[in-house]
Amino acid sequence: MAGKTVDRNHIRSTSVPVMAYEHPLAYLIGLEGIALLRAFNGEYDREFAEARIAEVRRLLDDESLTGVQVERVRADEAYRVWAPSYDEPRNGLFDFEEPVVREILDGQAKGVALDAACGTGRYAEYLVEQGHEVVGVDGSPEMLERARIRVPSADFRAGDLNRLPVDDDAVDIVVCSLALTHVPDLGPVMAEFARVLRPGGHLVISDSHCESVSLAAVPTVIGPDGTRGRLPGYRHLAGDYLRAALPLGFQVLRCEEPRLPEVPQQPASDDPGPWELWPWTLNRLVPEAARAVNTGRPVTIIWHFRLGADS
Repeated sequence: MAGKTVDRNHIRSTSVPVMAYEHPLAYLIGLEGIALLRAFNGEYDREFAEARIAEVRRLLDDESLTGVQVERVRADEAYRVWAPSYDEPRNGLFDFEEPVVREILDGQAKGVALDAACGTGRYAEYLVEQGHEVVGVDGSPEMLERARIRVPSADFRAGDLNRLPVDDDAVDIVVCSLALTHVPDLGPVMAEFARVLRPGGHLVISDSHCESVSLAAVPTVIGPDGTRGRLPGYRHLAGDYLRAALPLGFQVLRCEEPRLPEVPQQPASDDPGPWELWPWTLNRLVPEAARAVNTGRPVTIIWHFRLGADS
């Protein structure tokens, strides 16, 4: 998804600063700090801690590392330009959330399913294959165009998560994948899910884990004039989902937080890589700290809710 072109005349989010200052040292020292906290907590030995402190000193003396100004872009604008290549190469987050989401969906009776923020129709396609009548909603016309080609039997509609173009009590299942991290307030979206679901209906959500967002694992875009942009990412805690869902009558059936396996040791590098591949290429500058931070780190969070019959 990195490095695609986006119109600079986008609508900016009002919930985060319009501009951000991204300096490699901010990320690298942050990684070292997390690694040192884990050493302080007894997960690593004295040699590891002293190596991290020495590495911090070296990084602070490296005058070749410079920061850049980055604009915040709106999700629908970014996904517009990603539409032609969103699924190729495969988004790495899919590998962490898709097995769990599919397992949940496999256990549901056939009915009417809503793929909310459907993108190019990844889950709409799967739901059709499982025998459901499918409605897909997305805010990007370009994504919807791809989805209609991919899943011609589904009903795709332009719309916003806060105002779904779906009638009350109209669907049996709602699926929302990797979208809510771009939503500042979960409450209105959850209320919409509750509105369109029939009593006893199921809600399946996958999202970027707040730890991933905290580590700047948020997609980048580049404007035609080279302007750098990054989507806003909101750090929703597990409690945020619950505070939004439970008062509406949702009951928790399952919650999973797939984790990264043990990260293999990578060779060190002094090349920060191009900005559009930050922060991933920055990890190569501090491979031991990055390995300590990322091994076992939750990547996504998956929820399975059921709407109570009295809701």
